[in-house]
Amino acid sequence: MNSIADTSGATPVATARELRPIKLACRNVWKVFGHDAQPFIETRDGRASAEDISKAGLVGAVRAVDLEIRQGEIFIIMGLSGSGKSTLVRCMSRLIEPTFGKVEFEGKDLLKISDAELIELRRHRMGMVFQNFALLPHLNVLENIAFPLSIQGMGRAEREKRAREVIELVGLNGREHFYPRELSGGQQQRVGIARSLATKPEIWFLDEPFSALDPLIRREMQDELMRLQSVLNKTIVFITHDFDEAIRLADRVAIMKDGEVIQIGTPEELVIHPATDYVAEFTRDVQRAKVVSARSLMRPPTGADHGGSVAPGARISSFASQIVTSGKPFAVVDADGLMLGEVTPDAVIGLLAGIDNEEAGHGAARV
Repeated sequence: MNSIADTSGATPVATARELRPIKLACRNVWKVFGHDAQPFIETRDGRASAEDISKAGLVGAVRAVDLEIRQGEIFIIMGLSGSGKSTLVRCMSRLIEPTFGKVEFEGKDLLKISDAELIELRRHRMGMVFQNFALLPHLNVLENIAFPLSIQGMGRAEREKRAREVIELVGLNGREHFYPRELSGGQQQRVGIARSLATKPEIWFLDEPFSALDPLIRREMQDELMRLQSVLNKTIVFITHDFDEAIRLADRVAIMKDGEVIQIGTPEELVIHPATDYVAEFTRDVQRAKVVSARSLMRPPTGADHGGSVAPGARISSFASQIVTSGKPFAVVDADGLMLGEVTPDAVIGLLAGIDNEEAGHGAARV
């Protein structure tokens, strides 16, 4: 089994997150394509190298994946095309059958439940949104959104009431009777999101839902997702290949390569402490000031005169101009008013210039 670097327990924020129950987990999950793939993996008890798989004439789309997703978390899966991220998410929802391992939903192995239980789970507790909106062209917005509720057998009045609730939630008021061809790409995606939310899913799978949209609409939809999450607090598994998108949305990120999960952590942890050269290269072009927090850049308090104060989790980009203008350190203060440390203008300038913290001369951890 591969060794995964999971840096998600490094901060007090992560500790609070770990108090939440585990909603979904993968335990040594494999998806191998080819003749006799299942006995090949089973006879090795879920332990096989990439070389072993290749020699057997098989393709390891997902290999030895272990991860846990907490309730209310936005968990993003990233990787280049062919890395296995979409296959992994389809294994999580059993849209395709894993070759080996366990997929646990609230501790229950989904690979051992009946077809009837799986259908019930998908209809009432899981939601899915894909890059292809897949709206039904002959139905209007209201009818498209109510469609999964009709599959559940819900009465017309009740399903239309619920559809109107989510139409308001996603900002489509006044377009209830528009057909998909009459909507913009962003509006169509809102319909897809609303349709998925109509069933009130507990866990939400989103497979590159915004990648077909132009940049302005894409950012608008990211904002919309964050707004919805603040209201609904769903458990979200989100696939993207865009690290900037992950920075905006993710609580934690899993980076995949050749079917394996290479590292799991917050965006900041992946940038500051990449486990491999691949992860470092993957995050190389990220604007550090958007990711690095005051907590990571601070040094111990020196008693210096402070030009202001910031929360430990404040991103450097949010106060960079103020601290450089003031020319004085900013105090890093927690919610109880306790000063944890201070961030210096030199450290911020060093970060913006791409200089390691130690080179900036204040002795904090390297960034």
